[in-house]
Amino acid sequence: MTGAEVALWLVPLLPAVVGVVLLLGGGGNRAAPVISVATAGLTVLLALTVGLTGPTVAAPFLPGMDFVLRVDPLSAFVVPMVAIVAALVLAFSVADVRHDTRRFHGLMLLFASAALLTAAAGTVPTLLLGWEVMGATSYALIGFGWREERRVSAGLTAFLTTRAADLGLYVAAGAAFAGGAGLDLGGLAEATPGWRDTIAAGIVLAALGKAAQLPFSFWLSGAMQGPSPVSALLHSAAMVALGSYLLLRVSPLLEATGWAGPLVAWVGAVTAVALGIVAIAQRDLKQLLAASTAAQLGFVVLAAGLSAVAAGTAHLVAHAATKAALFLAAGAWLTALGTKRLSALSGVARRWTITGAAFTVAALALAGVPPLSLWATKDAILAAALEESGWLYAVGLLASALSAAYAAKAIWVVWARPPADAEHERHWDEEERGTRAVTSAQYLPVVVLAVAAAVLGILALPPLAPVVAGFLGDATAVPPSLLELLVSAVLAIVVLLSVRRVRLPEPKWAQTWLGMERGVRAAVVRPTLALATTLARFDDRVLDRGVEAAAIGTARAARAMGRVDDAVLDRGVDAAGTGTLLAGVAAARVDDRGVDGAVEVVAAAVRRAGRAARRPQSGLLHQYYLQAVAVLTGVGVVLLLLSIG
Repeated sequence: MTGAEVALWLVPLLPAVVGVVLLLGGGGNRAAPVISVATAGLTVLLALTVGLTGPTVAAPFLPGMDFVLRVDPLSAFVVPMVAIVAALVLAFSVADVRHDTRRFHGLMLLFASAALLTAAAGTVPTLLLGWEVMGATSYALIGFGWREERRVSAGLTAFLTTRAADLGLYVAAGAAFAGGAGLDLGGLAEATPGWRDTIAAGIVLAALGKAAQLPFSFWLSGAMQGPSPVSALLHSAAMVALGSYLLLRVSPLLEATGWAGPLVAWVGAVTAVALGIVAIAQRDLKQLLAASTAAQLGFVVLAAGLSAVAAGTAHLVAHAATKAALFLAAGAWLTALGTKRLSALSGVARRWTITGAAFTVAALALAGVPPLSLWATKDAILAAALEESGWLYAVGLLASALSAAYAAKAIWVVWARPPADAEHERHWDEEERGTRAVTSAQYLPVVVLAVAAAVLGILALPPLAPVVAGFLGDATAVPPSLLELLVSAVLAIVVLLSVRRVRLPEPKWAQTWLGMERGVRAAVVRPTLALATTLARFDDRVLDRGVEAAAIGTARAARAMGRVDDAVLDRGVDAAGTGTLLAGVAAARVDDRGVDGAVEVVAAAVRRAGRAARRPQSGLLHQYYLQAVAVLTGVGVVLLLLSIG
């Protein structure tokens, strides 16, 4: 085994092992952050190594199912991205999360390990393992403050929603196994047509659920109940991002079906618009960023449906840095002021200028302002959309304008001049007690990520764009034209400046995430509860009564059998016992009077014969011989007479 292959095994294994050790009590709360950051740093080095060398490793897993890790051109971008963002988020957590740090860092390392495993998975069984652990740890992290019911409830909503969608991945695994294509992710498009459609449908369902695309987007709102570092990692480089990444990975399968590609493209485009409207309506900074995550990943999903793998990958990587920076900055302000309400964050960037500057760079990238990263990556996707459909391009362009609007809303709020009085401070400490400080340990990771958000757009611009497309094997990549880039840039700047003067609408239906959770409760939860209630009543009124009737009948039968036992069986047993006793007494009498008497008679005869036998014994040997001769002579005479007669 080569060094690169060993490194690939260690990429998911190292953080997993250290995470489990921390959860089991190793290291203690003080040492846990240091151990966690050191582990994440070493994982980054390993991830960069495998990203540059591209190894593949395999091990037997189940009969006919191998456990395969593979770093191909696509995962060569994503695996290092996950590792780097996770390390920066964990470094931020050292100063941000101050209680129960051992449990927090243990769960975060497990979460990062599952994300790395998902990114490097080469077969469906490997993907399923990473997918499942990622979902379970997300539930534990969102509900990290388990003493508050709302946090646990939010984690449960996220887990159950994504879990329902995850069933599609199991359907896809069964169809892949039956369809003759095998379980290698790269060969799913080779399945027979019927099975291929089933595989595609299952994967699309699972990926859209994890990526918080319509109609599953609502769970992302509740996920904001978790600590800010959890939100940063979950939204940028793990779970939500990896849902869209899975669609990029199976893009050949989507194209081969003929229907899955267009469906995925339109779901991504519509989600980008709908969740963009939701983001604009939010009054909570983390909720705004959460809705923007679903909207921005809608562009990645759109790219996957168009088979624009290079453009989608560039946008995924650039968005990871951008969104991690925004969430960590929001988390730093939440820790400092104890609130994430936009009305209370007025002027917060003026108070902590380094964090504010980094936040602004990332937000301008989110808005699509040139020359920052998402300006170029979004345009690369829009260029592919224009090649496919003018309507799809128009929807994507509208989503791009909405991106500028919700990013501008956040920017103008954090840089606004705070009121002269202290009225706006009334909302400080309304969620938690603020520290009134942002430390260097908090803003340095934000600065690093903001720099990445500024420069990663080169992945979608000449001269790197053709190189990236060729490396990813995206022969159909369409680079954005200069005119298209100019239109997008002007659109973003105009929207950005307009939001400064025009108050954006905040309709209630958009604030509540289009009422999706309420709709799910009405369409799924309530009917399910009603069905459960009906079944419970049926159980109480029919099944339980049947059981009670059967029990009563059984008891009556038992009592009747008891009476038969007392009246018949017991008497029969008593009679048999009495007869046996009498027979024993009679046998004893026969023994005493008959057998014992006969034995005594025989014994007396034997004694007499013995005495008679002792009489002729004189002690002279010749007399014994004479007696023997006499006896033999007598016997001989008797035999002679018998023969004559």
